[in-house]
Amino acid sequence: MGHRDVDDRRGTPAAALLTGWKPGKGLAAPSGKVTAALVTHPHRDHTDASALADALTPGAPVLRPAPGHGDDVDNVTTLPAERELALHRLAAEVVDAWSTREVGAVPRHRGPLRRRAGGPAAELGGAGRRATGLPRGDTMFHGYWWLIARRFSPFDAVFLPANGAVVDAPHLQPPSPLPAAMDPIQAAAAAEILDARYAVPMHYEAEQPDKLAGYVEVLDPENEFRTHAGRRAHVLAVGEWLDLAT
Repeated sequence: MGHRDVDDRRGTPAAALLTGWKPGKGLAAPSGKVTAALVTHPHRDHTDASALADALTPGAPVLRPAPGHGDDVDNVTTLPAERELALHRLAAEVVDAWSTREVGAVPRHRGPLRRRAGGPAAELGGAGRRATGLPRGDTMFHGYWWLIARRFSPFDAVFLPANGAVVDAPHLQPPSPLPAAMDPIQAAAAAEILDARYAVPMHYEAEQPDKLAGYVEVLDPENEFRTHAGRRAHVLAVGEWLDLAT
């Protein structure tokens, strides 16, 4: 895979944390070719290069953050997606923090694969309408919500991780007992600060049939998010579309 694996004392490679993800699984076909893509970070469950290549028009930009700093050990979980982006010759464009892009597209968003998605704020135009969305990746709760709200709110839709996963990764030792992504209460608080019309929870498994070793989610993120987000909560089934033009 072009990098050396990092093993813990049980001999489990760090890359195994992403083995539950299957390329293209559960994706809904777009109604037409897509003019741009936004990704939050190159974890393979947030950056599916093969799905992007199938959906995008030739030369369409893939707006992304800069590659990770450090060596192959630091970047072990992002190198596979980086390699696949290059393999598919996608027009990746690094987008700096707080920079803006205007993209002409139909303003709607599909329920993400396994309710996981990922990126920067996006302003979409189509049919004489404009819509603003904020997809987040493995985001933890932070102090920038108010600054984001001051610059961009109100949002038509925000897509927020809500599984509160506690991670024991082989290459990050000793492990942290704190969640590596927002839990349902934190996600609901972020949606309130951002003044989102639709708050869509993501980055969780609805049924959690087999928990990965070293990756433990909260028990019922979907219903807990509904409870705390109230009228803003808008749960999407896998493959379901949210039309922001209506």
